[in-house]
Amino acid sequence: MDERELLEQYVLAAKLTQLSTVCPDGTPTVCTVWYVPAFRPDRLRFVSRTDRLHSENILRNPAVAGAIIDNPPDEMGLTARAVSFTGRAKVLPGNGIDGQVREFIARWPAAARGLNAMPDGASRMYEISVAQWVLYDEENFRTSPRREIAGIIEG
Repeated sequence: MDERELLEQYVLAAKLTQLSTVCPDGTPTVCTVWYVPAFRPDRLRFVSRTDRLHSENILRNPAVAGAIIDNPPDEMGLTARAVSFTGRAKVLPGNGIDGQVREFIARWPAAARGLNAMPDGASRMYEISVAQWVLYDEENFRTSPRREIAGIIEG
């Protein structure tokens, strides 16, 4: 399996991402969100309340970065795998995104109530266009585990 296939497999299997956004004063802040991935083009979609700091930050500055760690090792010295990414995020409209809403609810059924309340509800779906991935995989690439993989922006 090549590094792109491993990356996609890993991102599909994981559930949460630590997402970093930029505050008005330029400092970074990190939050945790449940996501749904899509590839070719590379996207991560998540749902959040519009009054959250990270949601407000995205409206002002779409630059984001994040990390996905699924099943971290119990201690140093054990084999580690993780993914990080950089990209640009945007809020999706409250209407006209039925396919994306169905995909999110299929993976996260508890989100149905908030998503079905759009556009009048307090939550929206956000989409990250991933420009750059970094796969860190000591299991498959022991001598050089850090692999930079360009994001696929267009299908």
